Amino acid sequence: MPDAFPPAVSSHGAVALSVHGPLGVLDLVVPGGASTWDVAREYAERSGLGTVPLLFTSTGASLPPDLVLSEGGIGTGTVLVATTGAQRPPVGHPSARTPVRGPEDAPGPLAVGWFVTAAAAAALAGWLLAPSGSADLTTPVVLVLLGAAVAGVLPVGRLAPLRAVTAPVFAGAAAYALLWDPDPLHLPAIIGGAALAAAVTAGVARAVAAGPDEGLLVWIVAGGTAFVVPALGALLGVAPAVVWSVLLLVAMLASRSVPLLAVDVPDHHLIDLERLAASAWSAREVPRGRRGRRGRTVVSFAGVAAVAGRAARTTTAACAAIAAIVVVAVPQLLTTAAGDIDRIGARSMVFFVGASLLLVARSYRHAAPRSLLRVAGLYCWIVLAGQLLLGLAQGRLALVAVGAGVVAAVLLVAAVATGRGWRSAWWSRRAEVAESVAGAFALASIIVSSGLFLALWELTSANGPSS
Repeated sequence: MPDAFPPAVSSHGAVALSVHGPLGVLDLVVPGGASTWDVAREYAERSGLGTVPLLFTSTGASLPPDLVLSEGGIGTGTVLVATTGAQRPPVGHPSARTPVRGPEDAPGPLAVGWFVTAAAAAALAGWLLAPSGSADLTTPVVLVLLGAAVAGVLPVGRLAPLRAVTAPVFAGAAAYALLWDPDPLHLPAIIGGAALAAAVTAGVARAVAAGPDEGLLVWIVAGGTAFVVPALGALLGVAPAVVWSVLLLVAMLASRSVPLLAVDVPDHHLIDLERLAASAWSAREVPRGRRGRRGRTVVSFAGVAAVAGRAARTTTAACAAIAAIVVVAVPQLLTTAAGDIDRIGARSMVFFVGASLLLVARSYRHAAPRSLLRVAGLYCWIVLAGQLLLGLAQGRLALVAVGAGVVAAVLLVAAVATGRGWRSAWWSRRAEVAESVAGAFALASIIVSSGLFLALWELTSANGPSS
């Protein structure tokens, strides 16, 4: 077989190699000063392979692209293996072994469950303490909640990231208990004040945190939004139903935009910056030596895992915030909708927001955010069904009809899920259309649920010819 390189170059220190690759075995004679990148490129050109492969030894050890054959101890008769897949550590290498959880690794599910329980207890304490009106009970409980919030932001210990994410719940519960007022018109402002306290606590924790801060960033954004909307409502003097409608609409829209904002891939994972920076003169050069040769950019598994972990934490925290806003806004919207027309708009909005959340959840591949969105969507429907059933308590026929409809919907969902129909192309197209329709109807329902439609109707009737 002819030499792989010109005779003037390969006549000194030539090395005969056998490269086993996807398109067969190829025998090459290369100079000893060539790199493994040169060998891989020569194999791709002579075999017709579309991409430059990765090279491994016969024992499975990976060869860096800039490794010079003479420096790597690769001599005549060596057998190399070319692959086009991702580079993996060889068998027996320390990086290929199963990692053992160390004291500085991420906490396990038991610790996460414990902190979730603590956050739920803090929120329940603030919610039950506020209407009591007892100063003897309020003061010590608020001090305990504030002390827990201060202790949570301290970046000390292995569980510091979990404490930092939980601390805003304690601060928000304390603020809710201090700002409580029995007037329903003040409830949006009270929720906004509690959200602001939680956002400030998250900002302090993020300033001193040493670990991942995606959850704290979501706390800041969600808390700021939950404060700005009631604050603008108070400045404009609108009804509470308007505030709850806007918050519910923001939660629905956020469920669609979270994946676009959460997955942030660094530029060096997508672009070969070294090749992009090559000028016309540097491209003409034939670099010599181990450091001068251009190698192939390979994204490490650690880099991919870091991007995926950051996106997973962001989507999980964002979907938890969406679920929390839905849990608070839905019953308040159904309660504060005063007129008959406003009540119809509020019920329609709750129904279509729940449908939109359920349909959006199917596009999430991460289990935790998908479950949170599904719980939020089902919560919308359960609260709405409860209110409708209370109003139809005298009509047994209506109860039977509603019960039959609910059972039919559950059976339909179970049948499609059991048959794995969620993943079919037919269902995906229909679900996309249904998701868009539900979002459009929810957006249109806010005009009725907020009282704007009734106000325009009354204004038109007052200024019409009949007046």
